[in-house]
Amino acid sequence: MSWNCIQARTMILNSRTKHLLHCFLCFAVIITFEIFTGGIHLWTFEFDNIDPIQKYGYIGSSILYLLRILTLLALPQCVFNFLGLVVYNAFPDKVQLKGSPLLAPFICVRTVTRGDYPELVKTNVTRNMNICFDIGMENFMIEVVSDKPVNLPKHPRIRELVVPSTYRSKSGALYKARALQYCLEDDVNILSDTDWIVHLDEETLLTENSLRGIMNFVFDGTHKFGQGLITYANENVVNWVTTLADCFRVADDMGKLRFQLQTYHRPLFGWKGSYVVTQAGAERKVSFDNGLDGSVAEDCFFAMMAYKEGYTFDFIQGEMWEKSPFSFWDFLQQRKRWMQGIFLVVHSPAIPFRNKIFLSLSLYSWITVPLSTSNLVLAGLYPIPCWQVLNVICAFVGAMNIYMYIFGVIKSFSLYRLGFFKFVFFVVGALCTIPFNIIIENIAVIWGFFGNKYRFYVVNKEIKPPVTV
Repeated sequence: MSWNCIQARTMILNSRTKHLLHCFLCFAVIITFEIFTGGIHLWTFEFDNIDPIQKYGYIGSSILYLLRILTLLALPQCVFNFLGLVVYNAFPDKVQLKGSPLLAPFICVRTVTRGDYPELVKTNVTRNMNICFDIGMENFMIEVVSDKPVNLPKHPRIRELVVPSTYRSKSGALYKARALQYCLEDDVNILSDTDWIVHLDEETLLTENSLRGIMNFVFDGTHKFGQGLITYANENVVNWVTTLADCFRVADDMGKLRFQLQTYHRPLFGWKGSYVVTQAGAERKVSFDNGLDGSVAEDCFFAMMAYKEGYTFDFIQGEMWEKSPFSFWDFLQQRKRWMQGIFLVVHSPAIPFRNKIFLSLSLYSWITVPLSTSNLVLAGLYPIPCWQVLNVICAFVGAMNIYMYIFGVIKSFSLYRLGFFKFVFFVVGALCTIPFNIIIENIAVIWGFFGNKYRFYVVNKEIKPPVTV
């Protein structure tokens, strides 16, 4: 057997071993949580013999049981996260190209920005273009769509589009949706229907692995829309608290997002606005011209409209890089905007209820976070006996939410590079951000639910270099 074959088999074994160890850890966390919270009864708990009506009265008992039942709203996404992390290899090897980059269809890497951080945009355009050249791509273009001039350097592969201040879409779409729709207008669009678009935010960085995954996706051509993993703990970390808190999002991509797109090929719970790959013709048919309701979470609204039209989706191998918000204020504003945008999507009459059932459950599990998290305190102060199946489900939901942070760290950081003790420190650090995340989510929900839902807050993602005197 050749050395290459031995090396390839070793890499496969390592990948499978990592996945099996992660699955073992996941099951261990769930079972431990089930046992110590009373989901699985191995001993008698104090609340087993309590008569809730006699102790708390009818109203008090009803409130306590209602708060416990609210946990069920989060069950579907927890099940999808569990299946996504366990069913599919969570540590795939380097993506292998299925065809020559020279034969790939034309790909437009499109970045949308408001133009407030031109130096960030210029730097990332250069980095992304170099990555495309590094893997041998020929049929591609880097396009930046901005509300203000960025003044990109002149290059045959770079196109800068400035959205005119007088431009108005047919439905009156605003913000990023307006800019995206401007690109699709007949007198602006230069792409054919068979070309492909890779949508990025201004801070998103391509990797060789993600480009290989994208080319494999377009080579296959079965699905018109796709999305992949984004990680946040790359290069210089600006804010460790928000970065560790975003480990949950990494696990969410590998769990819920991957399972819905790779198994059902539908955005049942919606998707993100970056690392989006679309075929140009399909994108123009769906369009981003969806009025005010589709202007705050334009990505989620677009996905639901494409789902409504019968388009299929897939998960793309390979990760891209982004930064977590640099400040707690930006972190809060980001979560608030997401909640408000998804709220508008769920309540839009343009999308049939059958297409947004799971998204609705996800939204209301989020909106009721201030109530459901109160169980953490009330379960200790006012214990109540519950049906065994409800205890098991509540423990499972709690365990999966905790394990999502653990997996996010495992996926984001390298044990070999950090060493065992520093790696464990990061895992503990991520778990310590859970109270911070709970507080932020509660504030975001309350503020977002009662505040103006049509505002679009832009998070600062530009690192200012230090001034040397």
